[in-house]
Amino acid sequence: MSSLTDSLSTENVVASTSIEQELDLNALARDLDGVRFDPDQFPGLVYRTQEPKAASLLFRSGKLVCTGASSISAATDAVNQLFEELRGLGLAVPSDPTLTVQNIVTSGDLGASLNLNAIAIGLGLEQVEYEPEQFPGLVYRADDLDVVILLFGSGKLVITGGTEPDDAEHAIESVAGTLRDLGLLE
Repeated sequence: MSSLTDSLSTENVVASTSIEQELDLNALARDLDGVRFDPDQFPGLVYRTQEPKAASLLFRSGKLVCTGASSISAATDAVNQLFEELRGLGLAVPSDPTLTVQNIVTSGDLGASLNLNAIAIGLGLEQVEYEPEQFPGLVYRADDLDVVILLFGSGKLVITGGTEPDDAEHAIESVAGTLRDLGLLE
């Protein structure tokens, strides 16, 4: 593993599943400890876990979205905790929920300052969004990657849109190689 991939840190995993039944969120809000439910502000019930740290958003349809987890296994653990609570209330919920990873947000560091103006030109305007007056980063959508990479002048980057941890590793190696080939990363 290179030092580039060593710099990667998973910041957020978003995953979804279903309880496979309609839910009475008002009743759940009364019966579950520590949940937040304000239907005027947000249509879902918010259930937070501390270990692992995550939030599960539970909707009337039975759909569930877990966000804020630091890994896929942490998201799975957080959802399993909520499912245990629901079983304790007498709800028949799946014993082994299948989680679908929707998005993994990863941060990393290329280890050198970047000239974003030169990179915007070098990568080609069709793959780049760069408006420094609006946002300090360059948004890079490479044709051969299934992720979006935000590059910053400090050399830091954020990779979003992945569904597997390997997506970020491939992305940082790919963007570093492309920038080296263009003479824009030493």
